[in-house]
Amino acid sequence: MKPQIAHNSVDCRHVKQLLNRIGGKWTVLIVTRLSRGPMRFSELKRDISEISQKMLTSTLRDLEEDGFVRRAVTPSIPPRVDYELTDLGHDLLGPLDALGAWAVKNKDRVEEARQRYRALQPGR
Repeated sequence: MKPQIAHNSVDCRHVKQLLNRIGGKWTVLIVTRLSRGPMRFSELKRDISEISQKMLTSTLRDLEEDGFVRRAVTPSIPPRVDYELTDLGHDLLGPLDALGAWAVKNKDRVEEARQRYRALQPGR
């Protein structure tokens, strides 16, 4: 099957930038968590305990910049900040679900390939 991606240099650059963002270490986990509904920063941090506060902040800002996440501030003391997926963020869920299904379907094949590769590497 041939990819259905435009091949002019401007499109390729934008696609590469977007795929780099979507492929970030924490992006899929954050988007998946937010698919359940709005969450506060502390809830996301608790849910994804392995992520540092700095990386969660950075990833949320990146997702907000690209239009996948909306940051909603409720004026109160202290201010309440919730993060939620935008329509664009919800549109991303379909491809992420498909990629996740592909990963589950092929996990054994990938593991077998890794074992074959490692067996051929001297000194491993």
